[in-house]
Amino acid sequence: MDRAPRQNPSEPPGEGDSRLDSAAFHRNHVPIWEVLSRFLGDEIGNVLEVGSGSGQHVVEFARQAPELVFWPSDLEPRNLDSIEAWRRHAQVQNVEPARRIDLAAPDWGLGADDSARLTELTAIFCANVLHISPWATTVGLMRGAAQRLRPGGRLFLYGPFKEDGQHTAPSNEAFDASLRARDPEWGVRDLGDVRDEAHKQHLVLFDVVPMPANNRIAIFEPLQAIPSGLPSRWEGGVP
Repeated sequence: MDRAPRQNPSEPPGEGDSRLDSAAFHRNHVPIWEVLSRFLGDEIGNVLEVGSGSGQHVVEFARQAPELVFWPSDLEPRNLDSIEAWRRHAQVQNVEPARRIDLAAPDWGLGADDSARLTELTAIFCANVLHISPWATTVGLMRGAAQRLRPGGRLFLYGPFKEDGQHTAPSNEAFDASLRARDPEWGVRDLGDVRDEAHKQHLVLFDVVPMPANNRIAIFEPLQAIPSGLPSRWEGGVP
């Protein structure tokens, strides 16, 4: 069984170069930033990316928001090497060295110093992770996000989702089947299940933004940050 799916293959741009070049980055970084920038454009503080993959997104987003400090992370050694290579190549000053984070581990597997620093976060961004990992990864992400986001902070989840138990496109249904054939613990998650797990950790679904190629960005906030009097859909089903 392969450890990584092949829907977004990343390849080094040249021999001896640790930077991975993700085709998905070139397709989606502009529309993703259009959504993130609505919240991050006027913010300061720390932004954690979990599952940074090649590292291209975090470097590009750091260029767009120099007043924020970005913390990339991943679990796979090959990706951690690529993130560091992209960080050095880009020479951006507001990207921290890559951290190893295991979302399913207690305290995300962080050392004491990093665990203390990665608190009161302005935002957490996670792209194309939930469907290529066991459900325990989603549970751990929500638990850790609730502990580490500041009041009013945001958790942004990008990727394909089912809605009300149904796939949003035939291509997503085929993709889901291919993932489950590769690993029965993988698969496109139902947004309602993700929302319910978040709510257990006092995170509430704030918005769902349709994205190109049948993807979504689901945005969560700490429950205490949601103003009173909002329509019931904010705590109920998918908008």
